[in-house]
Amino acid sequence: MKLKPQTALIHSPRQAPQYIHTVQPPLFRASTIIFENTDALFNRHWTDDYDYSYGTHGTPTTFTLGDNIAQLEGGQYCLLTPSGLSAINLVNSCFLSHGDEVWVADNIYGPNMEHLRNLEQRYGIIVKVYDPICADSFQPTEQAKLIWLEAAGSVTLEFPDLINLVKKAKAKNILVALDNTWGAGLAFNAFNFSQEHLAVDISIHALTKYPSGGGDILMGSVVTQDQTLHYQLFRMHAIQGISISGDDAAQVQRSLASMQLRYQHQSQSTLKLLNWLKQQAVFAQVLHPADSDNVSHAYWKETCETQQSAGLVSVIFKPEFDLMAVRKFCDQLQLFKLGFSWGGPVSLVMLYQLDQMRQLERPHLQRGILVRFCIGLEDAEDLIQDIQAALEAISI
Repeated sequence: MKLKPQTALIHSPRQAPQYIHTVQPPLFRASTIIFENTDALFNRHWTDDYDYSYGTHGTPTTFTLGDNIAQLEGGQYCLLTPSGLSAINLVNSCFLSHGDEVWVADNIYGPNMEHLRNLEQRYGIIVKVYDPICADSFQPTEQAKLIWLEAAGSVTLEFPDLINLVKKAKAKNILVALDNTWGAGLAFNAFNFSQEHLAVDISIHALTKYPSGGGDILMGSVVTQDQTLHYQLFRMHAIQGISISGDDAAQVQRSLASMQLRYQHQSQSTLKLLNWLKQQAVFAQVLHPADSDNVSHAYWKETCETQQSAGLVSVIFKPEFDLMAVRKFCDQLQLFKLGFSWGGPVSLVMLYQLDQMRQLERPHLQRGILVRFCIGLEDAEDLIQDIQAALEAISI
């Protein structure tokens, strides 16, 4: 059939041959998926991860990334979300109902706590807080449905007593969800850790951080091993209309190849800064789980068999440095940029007032203003000099 120009522009006959192979998988952008025939239309099933039906369900681009994230985490199934927080919210909305009890660590990611408190007020779930380095503080009732772990906490950086907390939850058939953004699937395997081969049920990951690596993409993931759990999450994912951009998925996929090298570099740079920071008299405390003086060091050591850690280190200024002095310190930094998130090429800094964050008494933490350094890909010596210059500007 001879087509008029306008129609011919829309219905191009050229299709990429299947034998074409490239270093990176081809990018698929789609809302509508074209079915080959009515048999394909009527035989589709929502539980088939590779049964393409609509863009929100997935494309070869998003499924490829999901498969790789599942492999990275040591799981079997992966759902992608528009951010790390949306991954957390997917888990909460899928498994928590009126009267259910959920346990969260005192050092949990703040927006997760805020979301749970909102669900508590609106829908009647029960939020309980435990100390992540004291498994005895986790005392679930018969209503307990879910426990959130974070290894390590992203501000005060305690590594939890993961082994005993998971054992305790499993003994009572409580779902175990882990925010594994810090470990990134590289520090330890969330689905096979310790000599007892323990596993969490759900691992969420802010792909915004290390997998993306550029500080310019928002994305999250939810990884599971159990098929039943996956289908429950898959159904909630579908009915909430959760989807991600194919372009963003392709960018994260491309960055995965260098992720381990970046993680190792930032881990090593952070340890160099850790050793230097501990020698500075202005700090009451330096926080990092790989530090042998850290209260959670033993938990990190027994869980993270690779002995790696994320590029985060926090300091607590001595009491004589008030909020204004610490703000001045942050403003004086040149290489460390003031901003949230971490895992990208540029080093970041953020300050926190601990007395406004803690819900439990934490005797292992000194009083003072906390500053978190997120180590990028710069040379560690340059970062040390940057901090030194900023400290000199506020010396008292």
